[in-house]
Amino acid sequence: MEETVQYAQATGLLSSVWLLVAIPLASAAVLLLLGRRADRWGHWLGVASIAASFVLGVTYFLQLRGLANRSVELSLWKFIEVGSLKVDFGMLFDPLSAVFVLLITGVGSLIHLYAVGYMEHDPGRRRFFAYFNLFVAAMLLLVLGNNYVMLFFGWEGVGLASYLLISFWNHLPSAATAGKKAFLMNRIGDAGLLIAIFIMFATLGTTQFDAVFNGVGALTAGIILTMGLLLLLGAAGKSGQFPLQAWLPDAMEGPTPVSALIHAATMVTAGVYLIARSNPIFTANPTLQTVVVSVGALTLLIGCVIGCAKDDIKRILAWSTVSQIGYMFLGVGLGGGAYALAIVHLLAHGFFKANMFLGAGSVMHGMHEQTDIRRFGGLSKYMKVTWITFATGWLAIIGIPPLSGFFTKEPIIVAAFARHGWTAWLYGGAALLGAGLTAFYMTRLFVLTFHGPKRWTDEIEHPHESPPVMTIPLILLSVGSVAAGWLMATSVPDWLTPVLGAQEEGHEALLSHVTITVLSIAVTVIGVGLAYVLFRKGTAPQELPAGPVVTAARKNLYTDAFNEAVFEKPGIYLTRALVFLDGKVIDGGVNLLAAAVGGGSGRLRRLQTGYVRSYAMSVLAGALLVVAAFLALQMGWLA
Repeated sequence: MEETVQYAQATGLLSSVWLLVAIPLASAAVLLLLGRRADRWGHWLGVASIAASFVLGVTYFLQLRGLANRSVELSLWKFIEVGSLKVDFGMLFDPLSAVFVLLITGVGSLIHLYAVGYMEHDPGRRRFFAYFNLFVAAMLLLVLGNNYVMLFFGWEGVGLASYLLISFWNHLPSAATAGKKAFLMNRIGDAGLLIAIFIMFATLGTTQFDAVFNGVGALTAGIILTMGLLLLLGAAGKSGQFPLQAWLPDAMEGPTPVSALIHAATMVTAGVYLIARSNPIFTANPTLQTVVVSVGALTLLIGCVIGCAKDDIKRILAWSTVSQIGYMFLGVGLGGGAYALAIVHLLAHGFFKANMFLGAGSVMHGMHEQTDIRRFGGLSKYMKVTWITFATGWLAIIGIPPLSGFFTKEPIIVAAFARHGWTAWLYGGAALLGAGLTAFYMTRLFVLTFHGPKRWTDEIEHPHESPPVMTIPLILLSVGSVAAGWLMATSVPDWLTPVLGAQEEGHEALLSHVTITVLSIAVTVIGVGLAYVLFRKGTAPQELPAGPVVTAARKNLYTDAFNEAVFEKPGIYLTRALVFLDGKVIDGGVNLLAAAVGGGSGRLRRLQTGYVRSYAMSVLAGALLVVAAFLALQMGWLA
């Protein structure tokens, strides 16, 4: 970005933007500190705090629209001031952070409301809402921080809250393991982000967004590439992108509202936000952009292929998130106008993915927590609201016009086909293939869950619809699933211009826009039709032998096995070797010295008997030895 980045100081109502973070954070503190005394009403406090932040967010958004540069900065206090290192505790409210605030608090409020019903009978509901509020507060700090250190604090807060929520039912070994897996894999990405921040300070002397972006032009290509790759590593960790995608599907072990919040409004969007916020760094190095595009294209295909082979309703949706975030990485990697396209898809995805995750929770609520879609079927007769609302999410994610996914995903595919040379076929083809695969596995999920013959077991006599506190959020989210795409397709890119730059005409695509649109709809229809033909009558209630491709997909394309073989087992062996070295060599040497000193002193201690006659005999013996020595010298015996 050649223009100088400058932010005006916040005044008037916008000077209270810190309340967006403070309100949910205070609510979390109250719920945790009051303990059981807040059990009866704590969940409503949790809902009210996020709703209040949403109302404030809308108010601040309207205020921001009236400003010329649509960006204000608020410095609250000096956070770090050591030598030349100066870091403010400050916030930045601009078009990019504003749309994230609306997504986080708007969709987050509906998920909080839904959780009131979903967690009704859980004895830890008050503690759950405390963690939920903490999660939202950390994500708001992440997107509102005016420098990379503040962003990192929110980044780590999101990691902590996700660990607490994924492992919320820690009495289940699978939940405890999933929480640890998410925490540890994210530490890898977090290390990359932290080192990138160190490089910023070492080369530019600052971590403030405006100063960093204005100083990028003075850096060498190698420094920019290194810094960008480290930022990408951090983004891949939080957003579940290759090679750090394995934790995200396992995060389904937490309560379903957690899955919805992580996948729709908070954690996985953080990586896309980081790259979009750092767009001057990524735009400055074409190689860096190519790496981001490659990661996105590869991950979206990985998510699609694995999603085709899963039978757990939440894990299918989880792998679809991995894939859809891949589309967003593809968009931000393409640069230029595609930055805004990725953000538009992120916002629309927040609606239809929250819709489907909460819909999956509604199905589980009516099916006694069963998650295997092979054991469903025919639920459209028993759960009308869930069926209709889930259908809008399904049609949106596969990109059927005029629902939201069509208006947000199809432009990214067009932008991918506008790259130079053969890479247009590579990345555009990957995006197009992903659209067909998405239509296939999401239709499989929808048909096996809501249509065909019933396949549930005898203990489930009458599946039932969820209560209004759960269905009302579904209805509101389904409206967003239908309308969010076309409402934002043109307005949001213009709104984001001060942050991401004006949209420029890209290279002429290999195929015309109309041709790509027709192809996109065609592969989607083929995927839907194929899935319907194969699964309209149900499927086998157990896993059947399959070919190598399906087997590999069932085993997550052996990515977990690769991580275990390359990282986990060598780490275990190294740890064991270090334990042996510490115990047998280092501690052993110290223990040997201690034993020698102790043994020698024990033997010397025997000379100290406490009897005068023994000491007299010792003196006499010594005197005789001295006399003998003198005599020997006199006689010449020692000459």
